[in-house]
Amino acid sequence: MPITPATTMHEAPDSTTEAILLELVDEEGTTIGTAEKLSAHQPPGRLHRAFSVFLFDERGRLLLQQRALGKYHSPGVWSNTCCGHPYPGESPFAAAARRTYEELGVSPALLGEAGTVRYNHPDPDSGLVEQEFNHLFVGLVRSPLRPDPEEVGATAFVTPQELAERHAEHPFSAWFMTVLDAARPAVKELTGPAAGW
Repeated sequence: MPITPATTMHEAPDSTTEAILLELVDEEGTTIGTAEKLSAHQPPGRLHRAFSVFLFDERGRLLLQQRALGKYHSPGVWSNTCCGHPYPGESPFAAAARRTYEELGVSPALLGEAGTVRYNHPDPDSGLVEQEFNHLFVGLVRSPLRPDPEEVGATAFVTPQELAERHAEHPFSAWFMTVLDAARPAVKELTGPAAGW
């Protein structure tokens, strides 16, 4: 797994319209157009590009975030470190680094590609559908977090055992286990066997 220092420009596109458009893709992940964010998530959903980030501390614990209660999609649930959608024409790597900084106020110390996964997850609470071609990233976080309260309700660093306990007791995003399972080979390579992932 190639690991790259995560550097990015923390600037939004000039056009406010561009910020709410998603890249539509085919089953191979090739861009075929764009769609407005909310419409892409309306049933039955339109396949679009997304990313998911899994950051770990020096002890091999996974950083989880609880999505803010004000979010229109999956509010209040726990999920991976960061997830979202690239702007049209933005690389998934750049989007992952940018969005991690915007949501958590920290840039990953290292960030590496961990493959892709395609899934279809309806959200029973909102009625929205996640039809996503998701680019996965794993990395390290070494700086103090400064979460944006509009995006993040809470954060927690967890071991595999603590994750299992939290997952049994609290609601998690519909996509969480799918993306975590897909990223596990890269997670194990990053954290080492002692971490237990």
